[in-house]
Amino acid sequence: MHGAAEEAPDAEGEAVVRDPTGLHARPAVKLTKLAKRFAAEVRMRAGPEGDWINAKSPNRVMKLRARHGETLAFRASGPDAAAAVASLVGLVERNFDE
Repeated sequence: MHGAAEEAPDAEGEAVVRDPTGLHARPAVKLTKLAKRFAAEVRMRAGPEGDWINAKSPNRVMKLRARHGETLAFRASGPDAAAAVASLVGLVERNFDE
């Protein structure tokens, strides 16, 4: 944990990776492009014990190596946090529109 000074997110959500090959390059790029549309700080992790990473970083998102059936969790803070989380959860639930 990074200390007690860490603020609670404005919005949170989760979605399960449905793609049989997991979160590979193409979906990772779609996810980061969508995250970058929002002013909010958006973080995500794979699984309940994963490290929180910047969802706007394609490199970090690909390094998550989220597998089929794994839960992606999203947290956002900022003016459009709820919209950011809802959009990202929706993208994952739609199997990255593939």
